[in-house]
Amino acid sequence: MYRFFKAVMDFLLALLGLVILFFPLLIVALAIRIDSKGPAIFKQERIGKGQKPFMLYKFRTMKTTNVEFDINHPVIKDDNQNLTRVGRVIRKLKIDEFLQLINVLKGDMSLIGPRPLMRVYLDGYEPWEKQKFNVRPGMSGLSQVKGNGHLSSVERSYYDVVYAKKQNLFKDTEILFKTIGVMLAGEEKFLTPVSAEKINEMRTQFSLDNIED
Repeated sequence: MYRFFKAVMDFLLALLGLVILFFPLLIVALAIRIDSKGPAIFKQERIGKGQKPFMLYKFRTMKTTNVEFDINHPVIKDDNQNLTRVGRVIRKLKIDEFLQLINVLKGDMSLIGPRPLMRVYLDGYEPWEKQKFNVRPGMSGLSQVKGNGHLSSVERSYYDVVYAKKQNLFKDTEILFKTIGVMLAGEEKFLTPVSAEKINEMRTQFSLDNIED
């Protein structure tokens, strides 16, 4: 029942959001085009439920996306020279993510769920981390309200797996409201690191569950 309700609410809220935000999003797109050369919309392949790839939509925030990044700590700081003027603002406020309402409407994503990452991350995942692919990825999620890019890759996976195993309506609502706090105060204010002991416990539990199966 929860999964059906979640899917219906995702569709309805995404549709409502796109209708309400149509003109503000159009203004953002025009501002991006005026501010710098290049398309307003940035598309990138991400990995979704069942490890199936899909095309994720965002507003472009950088002058070029052909840059190196640290997989473990992919934080793009506010003073990054590759950020455009408009991009610096909409990235800080998470407005660049609003286009993913289209992904939610298409069924690629949910409003709340593990953040979809690029294919390059897959090669480094341990078997227990891949449990995050049991649910649809989200525009926001547990790892996003626990520090997101300020966490290591394995810490983000820990929170993603916790959500995938224990998702419910109360947790979704809690994450939704905390996301607003992150938008206003920034990710680093909510940073909650995960201890190595907790990660090892999850790794061990996954191994035991698979032995029993």
